Amino acid sequence: MDRPAVLQYEAHGTWVVVASGAYDMETIAPLSAALETAAEKYERVVLDVSGVTFADSTFLNLLVSTHRRTDLRLAGPTPQVKRILEITGLDTVLKMRDTLKDATAC
Repeated sequence: MDRPAVLQYEAHGTWVVVASGAYDMETIAPLSAALETAAEKYERVVLDVSGVTFADSTFLNLLVSTHRRTDLRLAGPTPQVKRILEITGLDTVLKMRDTLKDATAC
């Protein structure tokens, strides 16, 4: 599996968390910590998932949990991420945009 990495920064008053790599129960902790902190401090958080290569139910649970605490938007979902969101119905719950620019603008 691809080693996960998390990068964070502020853009136009929105906190952006960039996730890349594979996320499962063993690798979710850094992303979970980043999103938890972001949700406490910012009304809007954009999660750039364009580099996510694998996501399991742990990742999905983190998205739902974060969505409940802040205005979470997903940017650049790959076909794999879109598919898992569609299968679980989360594509109708979470706000998704094709680009980071679109996700931070709306």
